[in-house]
Amino acid sequence: MARWLVASAWPYINYVPHLGTIIGSVLSGDVMARYLRSKGEQVLYVSGSDEHGTPIEVEAIKRGITPRQLTDENHEKVKKLFEAWKISFDNYTRTESPVHVEFVRDFYLKVYRNGYIFTQEEELPYCPNCRRFLPDRFVQGQCPKCGYPEAFGDQCPSCGSPLDPKDLINPRCTICGTTPEIRSTKHWYFDLPRFAEKLKKYVEENPRLPSNARNFSLKLLREGLKPRSLTRDVSWGIPAPFPGAEGKTIYVWMEAVLGYISATIEYWRLKGEEEKWREYWFNGARSIFFIGKDNIPFHVIILPALLMASEEGYELPWTVSSTEFLMFEGKKFSKSQRIGVWIDEALEMFPVDYWRYTLLSIRPEVRDTNFTWELFLEKVNADLNDTLGNFIHRTLTFLCRFFDCKVPPEGELTEADRQMLREVERAKEAYDRLLGEIRIQQAVQTVTELARKANKYFNDRQPWRLAASNQEEAATILHVASRVVEALASLLEAFTPTVALEIWRMLKLKPGENLKAGHQVALPKPLFRKVSLKEVEEKAGGGVKVLEEKVTPEDLARLGLKVAKIVEVEEVPGARKLYRIKLDLGGGLIKQTVAGLKTYYRADELLGKLVVVVSNMKPVKLMGLDSEVMILAAEDDGRVAILTPERPVKPGSRIL
Repeated sequence: MARWLVASAWPYINYVPHLGTIIGSVLSGDVMARYLRSKGEQVLYVSGSDEHGTPIEVEAIKRGITPRQLTDENHEKVKKLFEAWKISFDNYTRTESPVHVEFVRDFYLKVYRNGYIFTQEEELPYCPNCRRFLPDRFVQGQCPKCGYPEAFGDQCPSCGSPLDPKDLINPRCTICGTTPEIRSTKHWYFDLPRFAEKLKKYVEENPRLPSNARNFSLKLLREGLKPRSLTRDVSWGIPAPFPGAEGKTIYVWMEAVLGYISATIEYWRLKGEEEKWREYWFNGARSIFFIGKDNIPFHVIILPALLMASEEGYELPWTVSSTEFLMFEGKKFSKSQRIGVWIDEALEMFPVDYWRYTLLSIRPEVRDTNFTWELFLEKVNADLNDTLGNFIHRTLTFLCRFFDCKVPPEGELTEADRQMLREVERAKEAYDRLLGEIRIQQAVQTVTELARKANKYFNDRQPWRLAASNQEEAATILHVASRVVEALASLLEAFTPTVALEIWRMLKLKPGENLKAGHQVALPKPLFRKVSLKEVEEKAGGGVKVLEEKVTPEDLARLGLKVAKIVEVEEVPGARKLYRIKLDLGGGLIKQTVAGLKTYYRADELLGKLVVVVSNMKPVKLMGLDSEVMILAAEDDGRVAILTPERPVKPGSRIL
């Protein structure tokens, strides 16, 4: 039996990960690990905290602590958060692990001795005040491509362009602000171009690679590979093992990508089985890597090339599941601009399985996907509460009401009953096929669709009506429905493990046990609860959203739609996205609203603007402030635009 290594890209722990990070690598990897285990496969699931590199060192210097103090704190925090998210790692380690440090040094010394590493002199910025070279985040200046004034030496955070630190306009040392000099320094390079033909063959002949990984990698190969820098002039990192490389460390990207191997070694070493790690990297072992698309070059090009360069016979990645980006209400996640939700904040707002289900159901497998609060409400209220939760609760409630909480015998099946049982088998087959192809989003939809069909079956068959007149038929319906509940418990385990365990508890079964006639179940408790837009706004400072529902002309007439003029805009203390806005509705009437527009408009852009408001809404309190009217806005793929009249009109004018 083949061994499976499931690997999630190591999160960089200068900050807590956000929703986009967890869906692309960690949450997706957890689903696959849980699924493979449920099939009886031998699986090892690994990842760890990526803690070296200049962003960590710069942040530590600014805070007056050592990089190790910073990463010790963040590693433990992130590790506990992943546990709270129910991520089932076998080993979540770190790049400061002695096992990792030892392995990386030994690995690169071997590659060096195999003749695939060379040295080269290069010119880099040097700070005479700090007496250090300034790689990557240690130097800032104006981006030569977009003009952004705070670009880093390795990349511009505004336009995303990779940069050479020598190309920055008006460069300065990030730590002290001194203008750097240009000095010569020697670095070690991995001779990546020597593996171009083998890599091309690997990519072209691997049918499991997703199209974004395949196409991007082939594009890089067509353009021609370049040697990759292996070392940096920084103290925080793994000391380079090469002769004459004293004072150099291994570049963070080039050592973190080897962490999957060291994590495997560490796991089995702690188990007292020193050599067992080889079963997961040699002799037909299969590895699945879960990453975001920005990591494709390191996992489809560089990691395979390094494994080849070792000449040890490592199995190359069996496949790499590379997601597109998750956007937040049409924008990139940004800690500095406070755009998005981070995984610690998420758990403070709503239960973990609300997040797991929502993110997995929109997993960006083909294109960039947009997370919105409106979508979150739809997933929780319509899918989880009204579809999955409703069916399971109704089934178990009627079992207890009419059959003393015992599963009745099957009885004679009608065509509708047989069709429902066929739907269960179809769902299981589709689930296996889709997860086998790592199409997680569609696998989630398959489970929800099964619950939707089960609700229709239950409504059409109406066992509550038959319980008095034809108890045998009612018993058969509830027997079939109970088997659907059992199937849902099994199918949900990989996606919403906490909820799945609760379903098994109510069924009084251990996960995977079969439900039989006569088995006693527990009185059900609601699995989910509905979430309101108001609750989201209170907890997250959500933006103005208009949820679609069918209305009559009379309903519209009751809305007091008027034009108002914004006369005052203030930030709300403690709220990331809210403004307190005062509006003139004409005739001396001033009303106040609390609106989530901070992400989309500056205060000066709103002041004096004519807007359309619902003027007769019942006042509510947000962040302790009265909100008396609602500003109407349109949303297009995460971009919000306030509705305004075509030409100037008086405040208070009615919308007809």
